[in-house]
This record gives sequence, structure tokens and C-alpha cells, in this order.
Amino acid sequence: EQLVESGGGLVQAGGSLRLSCAASGFTFDDYYIGWFRQAPGKEREGVSCISSSDGRTYYTDSVKGRFTISRDNANNMVYLQMNSLKPEDTAVYYCAADPFRYDYIGPVPCDTDFRSWGQGTQVTVSS
Repeated sequence: EQLVESGGGLVQAGGSLRLSCAASGFTFDDYYIGWFRQAPGKEREGVSCISSSDGRTYYTDSVKGRFTISRDNANNMVYLQMNSLKPEDTAVYYCAADPFRYDYIGPVPCDTDFRSWGQGTQVTVSS
């Protein structure tokens, strides 16, 4: 299982970035995919996750209305469109994947127990 992030960079507050995650080595359709972030001195947190086939999503409260997650199952890609960026969004952003939980009924999981992780991409928002 391999995940490779791209699209990070330096942007001014109020600006936008689009992160991409290219997945390989596993059956993409059978996995939850999520974006997580870790700022200096803080714990890694789930930003947004998307279910395997029905498109259900989860967003942490601080990004609702600003970030949009999407997935392209035909090309094994996941995206995170980030608008109205704030300095507090500055972090290393990671793409992660976890097998679909067939026996689970509930909100889309977005926890740091996901099985596979990318190397991360830095997002820096200047004020």
C-alpha cells in the first residue's frame, strides 16, 4: 500500500490550495481515505475522510465549509480542496487509508488508527 501526497506549499491567509493523494498497491474502492494533519507541538488530527463507495464524508469542525474532500476511484486519487485558508491550518498534511469496515455502522471513521500513511506534504499559511 502506497500513498503519495502533493500540492502543499506556502499561501497567504484567505488563499486556496488543492492537495492530491495518489494511491497504489491496494484495492482502492475497498478503503476509506482520509486527510490528517499535524502542526508543530500538536497531536495528529483527522481533517476529512471519505467512505469507499457511497461518498459519505467527515469533516472536523474547524474546516467545515472551507475544505472539500473528493475521490476518483477510476484513477485511485483523493483530493482535498482547501479554501479560505487560515494560519492555524499550517501543518504537515498526510493522506491515509484504512480497509472498509463492513461490520461497522456509523459516521465515516477518521481516526489516526488508519493503517497506511503517506509521507506528508507541508502546508504553510502566512498571515
